[in-house]
Amino acid sequence: RIAVASFSHETCTFCPNITTLEAWEEGGILYGKGALDTEGQGKSYITGYKEAAGEHEDVKLIGTLRTTRPATIGMGSWLTTQAFDVISERICDRMSKAGELDGVLLALHGAMAVTGIPRPEAELCRRVRKILGGKPIMVTLDLHACEDQELANAADGVFILKTYPHLDSHEIGYTAAKCIIQTIRGEFNPTMAVRKPGVISASVYQASEYNPMKKVYDRCREWEEKGVYCASVAPGFAYMDTPDVGASVFVVTNDDHVLAEKAAQDISDLIWSLREELTKPLPGAKEGVANVIKMVEEGTKPVVIAYHDDRLGDGTHVLRALLEQGAKNWCSSSIADPKVLYKLDQEYEVGDKVTVTIGGWVHPISGEPVSVTGRIEWLGPADWVETGPMGKGA
Repeated sequence: RIAVASFSHETCTFCPNITTLEAWEEGGILYGKGALDTEGQGKSYITGYKEAAGEHEDVKLIGTLRTTRPATIGMGSWLTTQAFDVISERICDRMSKAGELDGVLLALHGAMAVTGIPRPEAELCRRVRKILGGKPIMVTLDLHACEDQELANAADGVFILKTYPHLDSHEIGYTAAKCIIQTIRGEFNPTMAVRKPGVISASVYQASEYNPMKKVYDRCREWEEKGVYCASVAPGFAYMDTPDVGASVFVVTNDDHVLAEKAAQDISDLIWSLREELTKPLPGAKEGVANVIKMVEEGTKPVVIAYHDDRLGDGTHVLRALLEQGAKNWCSSSIADPKVLYKLDQEYEVGDKVTVTIGGWVHPISGEPVSVTGRIEWLGPADWVETGPMGKGA
């Protein structure tokens, strides 16, 4: 009997809006069997847990709690201590009332930031440990996790995505669940080694199919071919001001401490050797747009501009640069502005020509609002089914 819980948040601590308990509850918290219900949600850690458990007639997953996204702008900034404490308490309370448990699977993110709690994922594991005793706790994490030895001390196994964009949530969930089942049966003794290479990189340099990170994940797989059960690297999430920010290496073996340490050090050394490639400067909006216009003029098209610092969704720096530099034949995919949307919905119809001022309403860092004129092509809900590999079927 294995309990499952998910409490996940990627916290950009530079966003202006704190993440409260009320925001979590408004976004939606699922309990009991609902925590395991993944119908219509695409593949995830939990679908991987379910597949591994389904291979054994005597393995049962016990759903406890699963958070969805909090109802905040840009997913919110720092979690309040109250939000963390209350949700953690609900997880622990449901586990304590679930009857005899043999282990726990925690689907986390690894880049959560909580006021007054420096390493919240490790703290959650410690609180679960008080209920579970010496029975195994396995954790799955996002590739943008920022963790260190404290998590390894609190959990028995840590397993991290190897793809960005994230395509292997199901596979990593399966790997973790398979490990905990074997551990419960006495067939596996999870042994971990951890390293912090000391590198903080922008997410745009972390794509798993391109160097430099492709070299790192190739090295992880080489170690897995040499007997490591799971070699994981989280290049980290640079946009949080926490003690364990930056890249993390977690290696799990079956009772082989020497192999775990050797692999972790080798992978860490590789990341350090790639530090200059991982920390190259990035252009600002004006320079980036100028580069794109030149590329298009020289025949390279289409070009995607990654507005990577627009966490709040109301950023206008790239839009303004495109307009001011006279770019032609382009599309801006999304600028969040609920007040403008409401005005359009209440006062206009599809086909109307309008002039509106959009963006730059959350915080000055987003840029000044920009006036645009255009024709309304669509008004209404924007529901769709994901067809690409990330979240396919959701």
